[in-house]
Amino acid sequence: MGSKVLVEVCCGSIDDVLQSAAGGADRVELNSAFFLGGLTPSLGTLRECKARVDIPIIAMVRPRSGGMHYSDAEFATMLQDAALFREAGADGIVFGFLREDGRVDAPRCREMIQAIGDKEAVFHRAFDLTPDPEEALETLIALGVRRVLTSGQKANVFHAQEMIKKLIAQARGRIEILPGAGLDEYNLEAFVAATGTTQVHIAPMDWANDLSAAANPSITFGGAVFPSETRFQAIKADLLLRMTALLMS
Repeated sequence: MGSKVLVEVCCGSIDDVLQSAAGGADRVELNSAFFLGGLTPSLGTLRECKARVDIPIIAMVRPRSGGMHYSDAEFATMLQDAALFREAGADGIVFGFLREDGRVDAPRCREMIQAIGDKEAVFHRAFDLTPDPEEALETLIALGVRRVLTSGQKANVFHAQEMIKKLIAQARGRIEILPGAGLDEYNLEAFVAATGTTQVHIAPMDWANDLSAAANPSITFGGAVFPSETRFQAIKADLLLRMTALLMS
């Protein structure tokens, strides 16, 4: 397949980061609350990750689930989180701001990029909600965003191969296109071959057990849905190794 494709792993905990490093990840995105699509991790988690691994860590700044149009208080909090993460050694910040109509909120993005300073500014899958992806990409390029994470505006990026190729062509090296969402050991190699992407965002997860919750199964900590509290999803180094092996020349 040619040269090795850069592999970024989506991580929801410090153990995920450790497993990713052991499995050969080139970079990790650190967040929390996988079930909600990824929220802001704790400052302590970032600090401990930086102390234990040498690979770049991109920290998520997303204060709640749902869309990406935030209140003034939420926005102020996000700027604070970004500044704290930068000071704690984050190699970049991943964020997304949209207007009520779904278009990129350029003024708020500009403020966030200023808060990020010399670290990598990454726009997340808020991009997939925009009504005009070509316009959105040009806006992000003009703002100086380093990279955009996208599923090509599909639930599964494997079904958005033509859009990913189109975005890569439009970018012309002015911004990095990072495809992610739905890539696994069964479709990864074909996706990379079809799109020509030089990097991917993956989450090679399996279920892990925490039987401390088994003594009282009537208790749940979820809100609208009630999954078993005895297990959770976690990154597995062996799954990641199998996937990265597919991308080696």
